[in-house]
Amino acid sequence: MTFKTLDDLTDITGKRVLVRVDLNVPVKDGKVTDATRIERVAPTIVELSKKGAKVVLLAHFGRPKGEVVADQSLAQIVSAVKDVLGQPVAFAEDCIGDKATAAIDALNNGGILLLENTRFHKGEEKNDAEFAMALAANGDIYVNDAFSAAHRARASTEGLAHLLPAYAGRTMQAELEALEKGLGKPKRPVVAIVGGAKVSTKIDLLMNLVKKVDALVIGGGMANTFLAARGTNVGKSLCEHDLADTAKQIMIEAATAGCAIILPEDGVVAREFKAGADNEVVAIDAIPADAMVLDVGPKSVEVVNAWISRASTLVWNGPLGAFEIAPFDTATVAAAKHAAARTKEGALISVAGGGDTVAALNHADVADDFTYVSTAGGAFLEWMEGKPLPGVDVLQSR
Repeated sequence: MTFKTLDDLTDITGKRVLVRVDLNVPVKDGKVTDATRIERVAPTIVELSKKGAKVVLLAHFGRPKGEVVADQSLAQIVSAVKDVLGQPVAFAEDCIGDKATAAIDALNNGGILLLENTRFHKGEEKNDAEFAMALAANGDIYVNDAFSAAHRARASTEGLAHLLPAYAGRTMQAELEALEKGLGKPKRPVVAIVGGAKVSTKIDLLMNLVKKVDALVIGGGMANTFLAARGTNVGKSLCEHDLADTAKQIMIEAATAGCAIILPEDGVVAREFKAGADNEVVAIDAIPADAMVLDVGPKSVEVVNAWISRASTLVWNGPLGAFEIAPFDTATVAAAKHAAARTKEGALISVAGGGDTVAALNHADVADDFTYVSTAGGAFLEWMEGKPLPGVDVLQSR
């Protein structure tokens, strides 16, 4: 990957820097309930401010579909941004036109301004050239620090990069460098852990990974689909029996590519899905007809941890079991802690992402010990699927 970063920006005092950030944070009763995404982009904003730039933030919020929707205004985010940055943040009631221009002109060098929701204009999601030019008219430099929005070609994520000198912000840079280590040019052996409920949501992901990794650990409900395709009776477990042929094809692709498929050898089964439910460990070929697998068993954890010990690079998406409720979080926590320990020893590069994955690693209290944990959601998954990311590709082309 070749792209310009903030290191390539020298004298930017007084320059209008349009910074695309992800401020699509959860809000309840007009207050931000989780400022993680603001915290992720803070280093870029603060660095540009200290260099004397006029920092102009572009962001979307919600899905207003090109209409002005009061409860999807970024005005309600301003106080949270101020709190995270520890300095004043101005707000403009539009992201283009006279209101935006006047607010930018009023900025002192080093000042920070948040423009209104880009999705209040239909041209944003259409990547309309005229709208992109209207955005560009208020900037001298473009910085994209929103990897999480890079998988869609929008005016503020892709179109704008064709019109101004374009750079990757610190969060974008960190994400791209981590992903390059994960699958782009990884240190081998590479092991991937993929879990979650359904194979149907991760077919592209699995097909791509078997061609790139040395071993693929499959857990969660989707493991049941692979087991059933192999002829194992999975009882009342969550299972997509209609995807048996797809599971078989993925296993064939893996064999052709020399990728080992690692499926559970034992499972923790219960008759009901609730916290503290009566449960037992059984061999994977001895699942009772009236029970469901809710976690992988201790033998399976030993196998997974052995592969993690063997790996130089680990890519993780999805839990091994129903980690949301005890005791079916045991396997996910055990594997996560082992991966974290290997990472802290300097023996493993560990890259993880996806909503459930981030929640599971936080639950295991090891998220900070992984090499990189992506909060990018859809963009992270599409990268794992091998799909192009327009907001990234345009930075590389320039």
